[in-house]
Amino acid sequence: MRQDKKEIKDMNTIINLLQTAPVGRLGTVGRDGYPMIKPLNFVYDAMKIYFHSAKEGEKIEDIARDNRVCFEADVPIGYREAHSQPCEATYRYQSVIIKGRASIVSDEGERLHALKLLMDKHQPEGGYGSFRDDKLRITAVVRIDIEEMQGKENINPDTSRRASGSGFP
Repeated sequence: MRQDKKEIKDMNTIINLLQTAPVGRLGTVGRDGYPMIKPLNFVYDAMKIYFHSAKEGEKIEDIARDNRVCFEADVPIGYREAHSQPCEATYRYQSVIIKGRASIVSDEGERLHALKLLMDKHQPEGGYGSFRDDKLRITAVVRIDIEEMQGKENINPDTSRRASGSGFP
């Protein structure tokens, strides 16, 4: 990392970011050798990232060909406007980048555990019912075993506007 002062050194802060970020981005190596990035819902659990997918498709093919992946998640905090020169403008955020190995989860207990964690994260109030067998048959669960994880932030408290759910200024 170029600027040590931006590194998140506290592992609890990184884990909290992973527990609250609604969307992550999966980086794989595409069949043509170019990097592919896909946004997806995910959940963090004990040095693992889980997400669900169709059993067929680009992500699954990329992982089968080369299971080395990169994963990124971030939480927007706000935007500081420039008033006298453009360099005053800055984006406030927390982010984490993960390197790891992805695999399709075959153990039914682990699959259900991961799917429940996903639902609990995105619908913590519950009330979502049980997982239907017909849907489970067509759903893959992917686990990323984390090998490296690094957090970065720019959260200097100043006159930043808070980021809104509808986008950034």
